[in-house]
Amino acid sequence: MHVDTDHRTTPPATSTVSKPHAYPIWAPRFWHGMGFSTWLRLLARNRFAISPSRIPLAASVTSATLLNSFAGVFAQLMFGHKVRSTKLAEPPLFVLGHWRSGTTLLQELLILDERHTYPNTYECFAPLHFVWTEWFVPPLLRRLLPSTRPMDTMEAGWDRPQEDEFALCNMGVPSPYLAWAFPQHGPVADEYLDLESLSDAERQRWKQALRAFVERVAAMRNRRIILKSPTHTARVKTLLEVFPDARFVHIVRDPLALFPSTMRLWNTLSYVQGLQTVDSGIPWVERQILDTFARMYERFEQDRNLIPAGRLAELHYEELAADPVGQMQSVYEQLDLGGFESVRHAIARYAAEHSGYRPGHYSLSPATIERVRRHWAPYFERYGYAHNTADSAAS
Repeated sequence: MHVDTDHRTTPPATSTVSKPHAYPIWAPRFWHGMGFSTWLRLLARNRFAISPSRIPLAASVTSATLLNSFAGVFAQLMFGHKVRSTKLAEPPLFVLGHWRSGTTLLQELLILDERHTYPNTYECFAPLHFVWTEWFVPPLLRRLLPSTRPMDTMEAGWDRPQEDEFALCNMGVPSPYLAWAFPQHGPVADEYLDLESLSDAERQRWKQALRAFVERVAAMRNRRIILKSPTHTARVKTLLEVFPDARFVHIVRDPLALFPSTMRLWNTLSYVQGLQTVDSGIPWVERQILDTFARMYERFEQDRNLIPAGRLAELHYEELAADPVGQMQSVYEQLDLGGFESVRHAIARYAAEHSGYRPGHYSLSPATIERVRRHWAPYFERYGYAHNTADSAAS
């Protein structure tokens, strides 16, 4: 049985921007969930360099951020005590892995367990006030959100799992993701990938923001929270400082499949989320992906030994796609989660429903393959992909 969440046949990986026609201009962007002061700082840092065609989008974001700030003050006044008094029922479980490595599939399988929960798209979109607006705003905005993600055909919706990195952005915490707002200006906030070069005050602010967001989710549903943001792969040391008893599951995938798929992802998000048009392509994306991956895994390999025994499970995407039930049983056993039999049938049903999916196929030039192998050589060796070819990565 084969399960794959990136099953379309796709064009060659280049710096050309993918233009998803299914994503309408009126659909919400993540910046719509920011507070007003956070939005103004983002605009000021980028010198208000908004492309003319995106001025209506920027105007709508401005209006939304004013409402968010007001709603956030009300949420703090009315629900602040409830959130602060919430004690996590279980330490969170972090899904680690590079973009397009199968982290979404892994999270989807983990949340089939009714003992688990997750931050959904609305909560990551509106972290300032979802504790009181979640019951009525998502139904009002349901028709504005496309049913699938812009970079692939995975199901989307306000109640679907989302990366908590977006919540941190909208709470005013710097993030590399902010590069997608003004893609003509290149990478930003690279120091927030691994947090290591931040000042003590900056790291403390980051930790407080993550903790506050997790507690808000727990105030709504106090179960083990499954958190998935690829950036967390480089933050194990800091995550353990915030949640000393956290568990981690790390997934890897053939780099020759990861690279072109990540190129498509970053280009697509720059086009969809951007306040600047990028019709001619984004020249910095390839170098940034190569460098970010190398930094991410250099830090992860340095910090992985900080994770106590029995708190880290690892698996390969290729094996998870081929045998989701067996691989998930192994994850449950490695992390001593217990209760796998209660979720076995749900995982098997999910696998059967997705059994017709096929992986995407990307054409990589010999020069591109050589660059990827050179920059990511330690990953190729450590995780058993050294002898893979471009053809095997797509199969």
